[in-house]
Amino acid sequence: MSKQAKKDQTQELIKDTAKNLFFVKGKFDATTQEIADAAGVNRTLINYYFRSRDNLIQIIFDEAQKVEQEKSKIIQNLDLPFKEKMSQFIEHSLSTSLQYPYLETYIVSQINKGNCHKKDIEEDELKKLYKDLKKEMALGNIEEMEPIQFVLNMISLLVFPSAIRPLLMENLMISDEKFDKIIAARKEIILNMLFKN
Repeated sequence: MSKQAKKDQTQELIKDTAKNLFFVKGKFDATTQEIADAAGVNRTLINYYFRSRDNLIQIIFDEAQKVEQEKSKIIQNLDLPFKEKMSQFIEHSLSTSLQYPYLETYIVSQINKGNCHKKDIEEDELKKLYKDLKKEMALGNIEEMEPIQFVLNMISLLVFPSAIRPLLMENLMISDEKFDKIIAARKEIILNMLFKN
């Protein structure tokens, strides 16, 4: 393996390890040493490749935002019937929750710290979504409500269980494996709650 390939591989390993600690295990305060130990590398390599812990965190935060933006692209796809679009968005969101249970919580914690957050959805796209929702309500496919209430309902049903995962697992005595199965089964439940038909 070339020196460059080895360098790239080590950088990816450090990034993947940091993502795992932050987004999978919810250890937002993981130190450079803890990241290095989990990756099985020397701590100085993190500073060598990423200059600082903050820089590494910014890189994985930017990558986390890309994951979120991928979800909003589904809503912007104009070629599908509305319910099918929402169905795909829900499916994509649930699979992201399974892959990265603490992603949304992490993004919220970063916004609370004042870290830059690019919007996942533009204003004109949001207006289009609200217009589509009003049309669906007029057709009787969705309960009449302010469009923002529909969006809040959908996001709550999608995000809340993963956001409080440890609390639910402890209080409801659910294993990691069982919790993943519960999340994976939520698509139809959510669709049935949001849509009348």
